[in-house]
Amino acid sequence: MAGAPDAQRWLSHHAARQRGWLLLAVAAGLAASAATLVQLALLAWIVSQLLVANAELASLTPAFLALASCLVLRALAQWTQEVAGQEASLRVRARVRAELLAHLAALGPVRGAAYPAGGVASQLVEQVEALDGFIARFLPQCILAVATPLAIVSCVAWLDWLAALFLLLAAPMIPLFMALVGVGAERVNREQFAAVTRLSGHFLDRVRGLTTLQLFDRTTEATREVEAAADHYRRLSLRPLRLAFLSSAVLEFFASVAIAVVAVYVGFGLLGYIGYGPSSELTLFSGLLILLLAPEFFQPLRSLAQHYHDRAAALGAARGMLTLLAERPHPQRHRASLTPGDSALVSLVDVTLAHPRRGRVLGPLDMTVLPGETLAITGPSGGGKSSLLHLLAGFVGPDSGRRCVRPGLRLAWLDQRPWLVQGSLADNLRLTAPHASDGELEAALAKVGLAELLARLPNGLDTPLGERGSGLSGGQAQRVALARLFLSEADLLLLDEPTAHLDEMSEGQVVAALQTLASEGRALVIATHHPALMRLASRCQYIAGGRLRELPGEANDG
Repeated sequence: MAGAPDAQRWLSHHAARQRGWLLLAVAAGLAASAATLVQLALLAWIVSQLLVANAELASLTPAFLALASCLVLRALAQWTQEVAGQEASLRVRARVRAELLAHLAALGPVRGAAYPAGGVASQLVEQVEALDGFIARFLPQCILAVATPLAIVSCVAWLDWLAALFLLLAAPMIPLFMALVGVGAERVNREQFAAVTRLSGHFLDRVRGLTTLQLFDRTTEATREVEAAADHYRRLSLRPLRLAFLSSAVLEFFASVAIAVVAVYVGFGLLGYIGYGPSSELTLFSGLLILLLAPEFFQPLRSLAQHYHDRAAALGAARGMLTLLAERPHPQRHRASLTPGDSALVSLVDVTLAHPRRGRVLGPLDMTVLPGETLAITGPSGGGKSSLLHLLAGFVGPDSGRRCVRPGLRLAWLDQRPWLVQGSLADNLRLTAPHASDGELEAALAKVGLAELLARLPNGLDTPLGERGSGLSGGQAQRVALARLFLSEADLLLLDEPTAHLDEMSEGQVVAALQTLASEGRALVIATHHPALMRLASRCQYIAGGRLRELPGEANDG
């Protein structure tokens, strides 16, 4: 797992790309602080003029107008600071989300499948959104928490250096407690994000397997498991809140004590009870202005402490995302294009393929797929059939050797368990042919032996299907996926055990559909143990231990 320094560097790298917006947020924050200083000075001066100089209220009209202008300028500056920070945050989150999606696409279906869909969805949504407070508020506040108190304490020191000393003595306590609390807050937030990732995957698995759970009467136990996982996440979620409230209480205590000390000093100084230091020079204007500035001195530090928890949440989220980004996709540098005179669709030349923690699974081997041929790949389970198809499809790249592809080659893939989405039957068929007419969809279903099923469906092509084809049998779902291949314009069809997990009747219908596909002149590569599919092939190869050899002609006949 990535460490905190790595996460900090990664966040800083993304934040640096939005330097302009962040600097605008800081500039607006400084303008708001300047307007506040002027506003408080005007307020103290007005009170002093009214109570000490006995000035007429009407004569102070320009001062009141200036005070109102400061209020407007302060509000406008604060609005600009918030908008600029949010814009920077929005751009960073969009870029991070795009980086994660691009990385998942680079991982491909093979390595990407190692990450639960629920956990990945949680990272793309919740963990990315956790960066908002860090970018929009914490980073600008880091500068404001230094610049604004320095300006205020300079003003107080000009009025009374002893009051400024009291403020300076209390100021270090806030960063100290921020650091102490932040050490535990980051770890707690990291555990919280890990828990919600697991909870998302756990819940999604239970939803997908709901039909199976109902058939085996395990819904009650599954409900208890989800409740226990959710309760565990609830407890973890409360821990950062407890830390936040505890740290806020401590910071407010020290700030209140410091303000109280300043107030006591100013009060006794004005009454003449303090005879040392600059207290004898205090006036109503200077004393009141010091009292008004004291809370403003601590306000930027309070805000930084509040947003420090946004930093902890962002670091925890970043470490989780960096773990995903650390998974390296297979190299694609060995891909090449076939020469115009080469008749092959795909060629593998002396390729090898290794998987993490499994070592080499393929190669070295050579292979060529020609237009219009049906090639069956057979062999023992674990021999490398699926890995070979992944390599042909480009889902993974070879570790050595070359994968050569005809320019403009169109591929289609069919797995053992077809991927169907929640939507209508027509929606699922149009995944490979978005503009296909209803007539074309019905013709494709007829080619795979589903015309009778379509006639029985009350809503026809508009019949809704659940996720992963819920509502269809295994054989029907497989044939719907085959119908998509008929609708596609792919030159090469790759099929991984298309008859696996099917009954005898469904197997026969799938084999018949594949015969129809082969008769259309498309190239088929089928990984299979099924004798009927091996007889269908014009060429048959045997793979074991990652090595490929051609079967003799009589083997192709069954």
